[in-house]
Amino acid sequence: MKGRNVFLIILLIVLADQILKIFIKTNYYVGESHPVIGNWFRLYFIENEGMAYGWKFGGEWGKIILTLFRCAAVIFGVFYLHHIVKKKYHPGFISCAALIFAGALGNLIDSMFYGIIFEESSTTLQNVAKIFPEKGYAGLFHGKVVDMLYFPIIRNAHFPSWVPVWGGEEFEFFRPIFNLADAAISTGVIAILIFQKKFFGQQKKDTNHRAVETGAIVNDEVQVS
Repeated sequence: MKGRNVFLIILLIVLADQILKIFIKTNYYVGESHPVIGNWFRLYFIENEGMAYGWKFGGEWGKIILTLFRCAAVIFGVFYLHHIVKKKYHPGFISCAALIFAGALGNLIDSMFYGIIFEESSTTLQNVAKIFPEKGYAGLFHGKVVDMLYFPIIRNAHFPSWVPVWGGEEFEFFRPIFNLADAAISTGVIAILIFQKKFFGQQKKDTNHRAVETGAIVNDEVQVS
């Protein structure tokens, strides 16, 4: 796979992710929800101060550490993508790595800059956030990640009473609310796990083939034509 194709994958995902986030941030109030396809696919605006799918990590210092970690991961990703493209890894693996990189970059943009370029979102329609205000809602590295994709395929169900710990409690699938960047990361990771033999098997064969060629015995009886 050529480098420009990798760049195109990343660009399209980051653009789509940011366009959707900016639309939601400037048109929805926190907690606002609208159906897209029936009741099982909705746009539901929440802001996430932590990791993917609403997980949190250690308050304010945790937020800074998480943002710096994302920044380091993105920087490392640039060099890693260049390496696997140069070494001609399996196109499927390169595509998956590009998906993961694009997702990390998309959420990094939120964490680094959204606190500066947006007003604070509110829980009322009258206070929908504006972009590029005189003063943002937070400083650099303190932005909240915008999430909006919600797939409550199974709702208002309950665990059977015999289920340990959760017996009788309400059950919903799929509960987490996420964004396109999260989806790109998850898709890339899952695809690598599913197709790892296909992705790395060919790479191993190529490595062994080069090793055989390099290890060929050269002596006086070898004729060079």
